[in-house]
Amino acid sequence: MTKTGFLFAGQGAQKLGMARDLYDNFTVVKETYDEASEILGYDLRELIDSDADKLGETRFTQPAILTTSVAILRLLVSRGIKPDVVAGLSLGEYSALVASGSLPFAKAVKLVAKRGQYMADAAPTGSGKMVAVMNTDAKVIEEVCQQASSKGIVSPANYNTPAQIVIGGEVAAVDYAVELLTEAGVKRMIPLKVSGPFHTALLKSASEKLAIELEDVAFKDFELPLISNTTAQVMAFNDIKSLLTRQVMTPVKFYESVETMIALGVTDFIEIGPGKVLSGFVKKIDKAVNITNVEDLATLNAILEK
Repeated sequence: MTKTGFLFAGQGAQKLGMARDLYDNFTVVKETYDEASEILGYDLRELIDSDADKLGETRFTQPAILTTSVAILRLLVSRGIKPDVVAGLSLGEYSALVASGSLPFAKAVKLVAKRGQYMADAAPTGSGKMVAVMNTDAKVIEEVCQQASSKGIVSPANYNTPAQIVIGGEVAAVDYAVELLTEAGVKRMIPLKVSGPFHTALLKSASEKLAIELEDVAFKDFELPLISNTTAQVMAFNDIKSLLTRQVMTPVKFYESVETMIALGVTDFIEIGPGKVLSGFVKKIDKAVNITNVEDLATLNAILEK
């Protein structure tokens, strides 16, 4: 019995005009964008199609990616392609919550618009930096970050694959960590173009504001398992609010999450949302599983033909 895992794209995957051809061809996709625009009070589709600057701002990026992902999710489900297990990278966890039946889309849109605003306020563009450290043992990276913390906040932010771990924090501290890693013989480190050092302690104020916001959200019981970014385990209903509060400022355990999905019997993964970043990660985590992505008409048709 093969199981299908849906993985939802995170922030940074956005691109101008994403899913436009799906919007033009499928009512369910158009209705999803219309619903989001009504909730947000601006034309989200127009922003995605024509305003690259705004699309790159966290408070607009997050609802744009969530809506794109949920529109594609609804389209797949309407074609009989359904997940057995779900997860998402960072922001993608909210799309996964919608897919799991725990969070209605309308509430998710409001929530991520606020989350995006809180994150932008906590870590304005240029306030910190993130660097991908390649082919280096996690323990080495963790120890170096502790050492470099003498210069400020720096810690692992994303455990993407065993060979790619992203560190983030205040500029001086991250630069010092890079210096120490270079001394330790690390050959490849790639500075990332991100709007802020997310999933680090610099996001504490965003986490606190989000906690207050989450108090008023009525989540529903899960209809299918969702793997938490924070624990890399199946999320329990009673832990949703505390885990989402922590998730903003603690590392994303992506590769362990994928390993958990595989342990639950997932053999086929579908990445949903713009880009193929997660597909690339999955291929590096386990070459034996199948991974495809759906982001436009061509990729949709490819999966429907299968």
